[in-house]
Amino acid sequence: EWIVRRRRIRRSEPRDLAVLCDISGSMARYSRMLLHFLHGLGSVRGGVHSFVFGTRLTNVTRALRSRDVDQALAAVGRAVPDWSGGTRIGACLREFNQRWSRRVLSRGGVVLLISDGLDTGEGGDLALQMRRLRAACAALVWLNPLLRFRGFEPRAGGIASMLPYVDCFLPAHNLASLADLGDLFGSLPGARSRPVRRTMEATRWK
Repeated sequence: EWIVRRRRIRRSEPRDLAVLCDISGSMARYSRMLLHFLHGLGSVRGGVHSFVFGTRLTNVTRALRSRDVDQALAAVGRAVPDWSGGTRIGACLREFNQRWSRRVLSRGGVVLLISDGLDTGEGGDLALQMRRLRAACAALVWLNPLLRFRGFEPRAGGIASMLPYVDCFLPAHNLASLADLGDLFGSLPGARSRPVRRTMEATRWK
């Protein structure tokens, strides 16, 4: 007699990922490389929500969905009004926390912040917004191109305000520095899982 056994197992899935990428003037030399990175990330991994910011926050998730990377970057360029301008990190994080955080981090997502941390805004509540952002996510990863410099020290006020709330602080100045992020995401705490019913192979019982 043939018997088909069914059982529920738990299958792990990657957490949603919210990417906040600085495209201000001080990040201009890295912006195109980073947008290529965001486009590629969204094409191989589900649940990616992409935002860029300078003096304001812009959701570019839909713009980056085009399969053609040049078309995607052109769409981002049309959507972003503050390209290569100043940086108001605190204000942009406040907007994300108030408007987007519950939408994209409701299932315990990971935040990837890409910025040099050189805030030209008043910066009064930068630490407060970083604390709120960290409380809303499973992990906060900060990629900073300034880490390419040997002997880098977080002397700028914005960087010093942000660092206490960061789980990983890593460089982001070339493709090599971005290549191992997949392994990093896999090692972050708590990839969510859900029960899935699977049919096992039929076995013959005698």
